Amino acid sequence: METPRGGIADWITRRAERAPDHLALIDADSDARVSYLELHQHIADTAAALRTLGVRRGDRVVMVMDNSIEFLTYLFATAALGAVAVPVNFRLAAPEIAYILEDSRPEAVVHSDRLTELTASAVATASTDVRTIVNADAPSDVVADRSAPAFERVDDDDVCLIMYTSGTTGHPKGAMITHGHLRWNAINMVMVGGGLSSNDITVTVAPLFHIGALGLLTTPLLYVGGTVVLQKTFSPAGTLAAMAKYRATVGFLVPAMWAALSQVENFVDYDVSAVRFVMSGGAPCPLPVIRFYQAKGWAFLEGFGMTEFGPSALLLDNDHIVSHAGTVGRPFLHTDVAVVDDDDRPVLPGEVGELILRGPTTFAGYWGLPEQSEAALRGGWFHSGDLARIAEDGFVTLVDRKKDMIISGGENVYPIEVEQALYTHPAIADVAVIGVPDHKWGEAVTAVVVLRPDAVADAGELIEFTRSRIAHFKSPKRVVFTDELPRNATGKLLKRALREKYTGTAEAVTR
Repeated sequence: METPRGGIADWITRRAERAPDHLALIDADSDARVSYLELHQHIADTAAALRTLGVRRGDRVVMVMDNSIEFLTYLFATAALGAVAVPVNFRLAAPEIAYILEDSRPEAVVHSDRLTELTASAVATASTDVRTIVNADAPSDVVADRSAPAFERVDDDDVCLIMYTSGTTGHPKGAMITHGHLRWNAINMVMVGGGLSSNDITVTVAPLFHIGALGLLTTPLLYVGGTVVLQKTFSPAGTLAAMAKYRATVGFLVPAMWAALSQVENFVDYDVSAVRFVMSGGAPCPLPVIRFYQAKGWAFLEGFGMTEFGPSALLLDNDHIVSHAGTVGRPFLHTDVAVVDDDDRPVLPGEVGELILRGPTTFAGYWGLPEQSEAALRGGWFHSGDLARIAEDGFVTLVDRKKDMIISGGENVYPIEVEQALYTHPAIADVAVIGVPDHKWGEAVTAVVVLRPDAVADAGELIEFTRSRIAHFKSPKRVVFTDELPRNATGKLLKRALREKYTGTAEAVTR
């Protein structure tokens, strides 16, 4: 067995030594199962093959891959070489992936078989040369050189992952994540919801190219020696069936997925009694959905984080998720948070300022963007760009993104406050609030609403409902109904797309 040489690949090696036959990974589609010893061997073989193909320390390996055993094998194998994995959102168009290829300049690109055409198109479109393209699902004809150790010595500060931000404004940026970052994130996660152990099982169906799916439960469970069940495609009944079949004890989905799961007609016929706690993230989860799962005896937690930090940044635990609804909770154990003004001076409790974070899960900067990295990490804190306030009891309320703030009639309106008020209406399934140019108000607060199935509500009713909960100047002047809101693959709301549709420009109204 390879001697542990530091970094995240060591997790698997050490688990293989301690519990070689314990299940590490299961493919929900094929029921293929991999023990920790087998996973360690797959990682070592894959690392040796990548080395033979020319991948060395610091090289980037772009991954255009489904949730699969192969995804995690290549992720850990790349890290074992001291190289850098670059998971890519396969729902992007080929030109968008081509940009990531041009920016990251990979030594190799690895793809799932069904994504062959997309990958080939992206490589052909990119202006950079890619030396090696590997189909992760095809038998390899590469003869791996095992004369040298497959694992390189790596340190906590070495980058093992570049994850590109969603690019809701302009080109995406590559956030550099270190081995130490992922370990401390796992340590943070081990201490929530009553703790994680080798007895825990999760079904990972949210896409692993996103930090939420990768970092909230998948990598922490592998750190503690648990079992990860990988599902390629979300379907409410299919995912619920997988949770029942594999006796899932913990789970992570984005709010839209939890809402869809709760609507499965024969939910009670699925034995999901093994579930202890579940997590939501990426957007606020409606209270009716939270209460649905709590009524089944599940603890429901809501996390707030971002690609650059965590994702274990802030947590709203089960004991407070209803009583402190509208907040994003308190920091994880090894996270510091503060709220500062435009000069980076702390504001008083309850005052609005920019949310900044500090801790061992801080990213290492943006790939190839030293000036933006320095600005984001000035003073040793990550500046999130989110407006927030911290109450005396330490709970953080996210007010909004700086750029999304609406000025209506000279008053500052934070869309998230309006959205949270509307989410309490029983007819609303999803909602987004934007500012639309208005000759009278400067910007008119506009709510774009998706109703729950079979629910009925009109604009006037929703406006009056909101006025009974928040100040009139914050309440919508206009309500628009739609079948669905634009979201990216991680569930993140694309307000840029809404502004394009309803105002004719992607940008917020000029102040």
